[in-house]
Amino acid sequence: MQTAIISAAASGIGLAIARGLSVDGWRVYICDSDEAALIALAQTDPTLLAHACDVSDARAVEAFYHAVETDLARADLSGIDLLVNNAGVSGPTARLEDQPVEAWQRTIDININGMFLMTRGAIPLLRAKGAGGSIITMSSNAGLMGCPLRGPYVASKWALIGLTKTLAMELGPEGIRANALCPASVEGPRIDRVIAADAAARGLTVDEVEREYKRQSSLRTFATNDDIVGMVRFLTSPAGQRISGQALAIDGHTESLSLDMDA
Repeated sequence: MQTAIISAAASGIGLAIARGLSVDGWRVYICDSDEAALIALAQTDPTLLAHACDVSDARAVEAFYHAVETDLARADLSGIDLLVNNAGVSGPTARLEDQPVEAWQRTIDININGMFLMTRGAIPLLRAKGAGGSIITMSSNAGLMGCPLRGPYVASKWALIGLTKTLAMELGPEGIRANALCPASVEGPRIDRVIAADAAARGLTVDEVEREYKRQSSLRTFATNDDIVGMVRFLTSPAGQRISGQALAIDGHTESLSLDMDA
């Protein structure tokens, strides 16, 4: 049986990936800092093995992995096949000189330090399963170019790509791959909040900002959860076994993330 760990999977992209893999027959462990969402999920989808965990808290991450290892041993299983680093926050929307220090630090703590802690804990479990394991980290097309007013988010997403390429070098000789996914704006409540914050910061309407975001890509559409689940399935399939160290855009060909800063 293939086994996966997915962070921030009580809702949104993470939950879509978890459910997709579960349907495919995977054993799926998830963690999330939203305990209320985890409780609700347990009632609707008990097949997902869920634990509360703040990925930026080293002790919480250690406790999560202890629980996973205990459950794997109880099921007479060794190791995992996949880690999906999905946890992340959008961060504040403001010019760099107006960025609150605390909001900058929180973005870095969750987006970068969380990926570090989750990956550090997963590597021994990936090694225990042997060659064929995979780490997939959610970056962003903002990790491939700059984006005004989103400095903390952009900085963290660029960092994730660098860490991914380093992991591919370190773990490749053991047959463990690492890739980053770089979607554009993904349909759902999270991008709705980002658009609302951007509109407020620039004195525009939500509809104006949404149209502007969609014009940034050649396909003029947002990505979907299904797009991302499909890429995860591909990377973990035999067809993806030679793909590592890549930052894979799922963005309809983003032409630019520049904004009309005079608006």
